[in-house]
Amino acid sequence: MSIPKNISEKHITRAVEEINVLGIPKSRLSRNYLLDLKGKHLPPKYVVSKANEIANNAELDFEKFNAKEAVSFLRKLGFAVEKYANEENLKQRFLEYLGQFHKNNSTSKEYVKMLPKIETWFKQNGIVSANYKFWKNIEQTPIIEDKLKSDYREKWKLLNKEEKNWYGSPWNKWVGFYNEMLQEDNILVRSEVTNFNKREFSKSLANSGLMYDELTITRFTASLFTKPFVILTGLSGSGKTKLAQAFAQWICQDDTQYRIVPVGADWTNREPLLGYPNALESEEYVKPDSDVLDLIIRANENRELPYFLILDEMNLSHVERYFADFLSVMESKESIPLYTDGSIKNGAPPNLNLPSNLFIIGTVNIDETTNMFSPKVLDRANTIEFRVVAEEMRNFLNSKTTVNLEVLNTKGAGMAKSFLKLAENKEFEGTDSEIIKDTLMRFFGQLKKSGAEFGYRSATEIIRLINQLAVVDDELKINEKLDIAIMQKLLPKLHGSRRKLCPVLETLGSFCLESDINIVKDVFGKDDFDFNGPNVRYSLALEKITRMHKGAIDNGFTSFAEA
Repeated sequence: MSIPKNISEKHITRAVEEINVLGIPKSRLSRNYLLDLKGKHLPPKYVVSKANEIANNAELDFEKFNAKEAVSFLRKLGFAVEKYANEENLKQRFLEYLGQFHKNNSTSKEYVKMLPKIETWFKQNGIVSANYKFWKNIEQTPIIEDKLKSDYREKWKLLNKEEKNWYGSPWNKWVGFYNEMLQEDNILVRSEVTNFNKREFSKSLANSGLMYDELTITRFTASLFTKPFVILTGLSGSGKTKLAQAFAQWICQDDTQYRIVPVGADWTNREPLLGYPNALESEEYVKPDSDVLDLIIRANENRELPYFLILDEMNLSHVERYFADFLSVMESKESIPLYTDGSIKNGAPPNLNLPSNLFIIGTVNIDETTNMFSPKVLDRANTIEFRVVAEEMRNFLNSKTTVNLEVLNTKGAGMAKSFLKLAENKEFEGTDSEIIKDTLMRFFGQLKKSGAEFGYRSATEIIRLINQLAVVDDELKINEKLDIAIMQKLLPKLHGSRRKLCPVLETLGSFCLESDINIVKDVFGKDDFDFNGPNVRYSLALEKITRMHKGAIDNGFTSFAEA
């Protein structure tokens, strides 16, 4: 690459500021890609050239580098770059391109008419996502082409044979058009590098029609920063999967960075996630249809971008069976062996690393068809419970807004680099450390009585969660942060009989109060107790403990998941 390496984020930011003031010369405007940044269109080649003028006192020669290099350079610095093309303009240019090969205009027009049919075939065969649009998602062309030359080759060949190549020929011409013309066109910078801001995500959620309270969003994002494994549990249909999907769409540049995988009830080993060596073809590794293996490979190849694996209804099968390799390497930081090195040659690595930019989110429903999590799983995750209160249901019923997740796409992509930096941070100032230590020791002593005491790993992650909560929302008080930590890291392991747990729950409940109140009579025994009242120290934890105590009294048994 001919772009000087000493150009930094600050140089790019200053260049953007100057361009916003001085404007863009007509000769530098993009013909096909239009993205808005506060009403301005910013071509990356021009931005990089101006940034070099700031860094090195001279504009870069436009003949010495191309748009693709500029885009790659900007993305490595953490800038979000998008492609957008006007459909009619693209069609017209494609027709002009086809005119170089077809003397008959009708042939060119028929090629253009075939593209929506090709789009439909791609969707039906799982080559692209359901929301793929041919003229809109043009940047996916190389990815599609790779798939047509590998896993989907035989289906594609058969289709073209049956249709006398009326699918293959238009597509091949489009690929040629893309490679020769679109790759060199200007692509516009959508937004400057920005620090991660939870409030921006909240605004985007509201614009999409999804409704979550601010505390849930704070807990979710801080949990991702703390450790890249989060479990969302609670009421079915309360928005667990939607929140995970919304965040992935918001912060990713495209849908190759995340996968939503429904867990099957018949998953008894790792094959649905990682595939297996073909016993009949010794040089072939069979990749899973879920695309999970390829997602992890992409995450390893692009460490500057976040990737998300969303396991929907994670506990339909025993997690410890199909997820054991993941649980092990989360702590050991070693690789997952897939096959003997040198024995297979079709693209799967012999050893698979779980990179730090891969985030795993599992959603959990609790009913008679699901399996409980073991302490091994809960120890390695932050568990967030979803519930719907009467006020939230009333707001939902009164709302006329329809959900449109597409408005979330890439809106937070400019914060991806900051997001990864925050997730990697493990050093914090020791503020409130004595209060945290004293609280943890009080809970440790009581939890030990029921066999649910926590170890060194959990203690470390609790301290890290508390600090990351301060990063996400600096207005949270220490008791609010401790409350969240107790709820997500200490209570999920509690389960047992009435005789075993009731005394423990009563003591834990008293820890959640500021004053000496009869916990059984004045809290557990009152249906109208105000959990947000002045006498409550940890409101989330106290409400949960109250529900668990009621479950133990009514049913003789209780657990975090079933309360």
